[in-house]
Amino acid sequence: MQKKKLSIAIPASIVSDVPHLREKTSKIGLVGRTAAIFNVSEIIVYPDNLKISQKRETDLIAALLSYMETPQYLRKRLFTIKPELQYAGILPPLRTPHHPLNRRTKSLKIGEYREGAVTSKTNEGTLIDIGVEQPALIPGKQLPTAKRVTVKITDISRQIKAEIADLDTIPTYWGYTVTAEKNPIGKTLKNRDFDLTIATSKFGAPFTDVADEMGERWRKAETVITVFGAPTQGLKEIAGHEGLRLEDIADFIVNTIPAQGTETVRTEEALLASLAIMNTYFPL
Repeated sequence: MQKKKLSIAIPASIVSDVPHLREKTSKIGLVGRTAAIFNVSEIIVYPDNLKISQKRETDLIAALLSYMETPQYLRKRLFTIKPELQYAGILPPLRTPHHPLNRRTKSLKIGEYREGAVTSKTNEGTLIDIGVEQPALIPGKQLPTAKRVTVKITDISRQIKAEIADLDTIPTYWGYTVTAEKNPIGKTLKNRDFDLTIATSKFGAPFTDVADEMGERWRKAETVITVFGAPTQGLKEIAGHEGLRLEDIADFIVNTIPAQGTETVRTEEALLASLAIMNTYFPL
């Protein structure tokens, strides 16, 4: 059975309320950790201010989240030195199953899954760096150098051997992908056609009022997305910039913090609160 896929959509302006790259990096670190804690499959970064280009912010967020999701032993192979990664050292570790601490060949197990990067090709196949002392061989495969792959260990004798893994068969959480959207949120949701779309808003119905109805839809859905607003404007305003009502693009509009004690709730705070309550009510 295919696993349910949970996506989240966050605005490019999530980093607009902090001026320094170090603080921006720290904020995105919270987003990545929260996504991993609650088994998010995809993080979509969407433009929320149609009057200006937000490419710089979108690229920064996507780069930091992608770097964070990549196992530490592959980062030097897959990332070049970039200004936006200047403070990447303060990003918290994900400690997910695809970020194993084991760096020893002798500790590998047949059937174990690993993330890897192609290092070279031989007559026998492709050699993959999987984070241990020697590379793994994928027999008969010729893959492009530096390509990231997910593999399953099939042999740990003289030569480690592996095969390309089907991500849907991996029984544990295996990280998230990052999508940097060029389209605003309304068009993005229309193009992607999720089975269930949940918008978070302080103007929405209290979560407990719609939990039963939402739960019915959640159980039947294979693809679910939860959408979050920006530091300076909520989803109703963001949708309005496209000439849309939020009701037109979301199946449910919910308030997950109905008794908030602050005037505003930051996006990363709403993310943690919303995914926590959904995880309790609607486990994946």
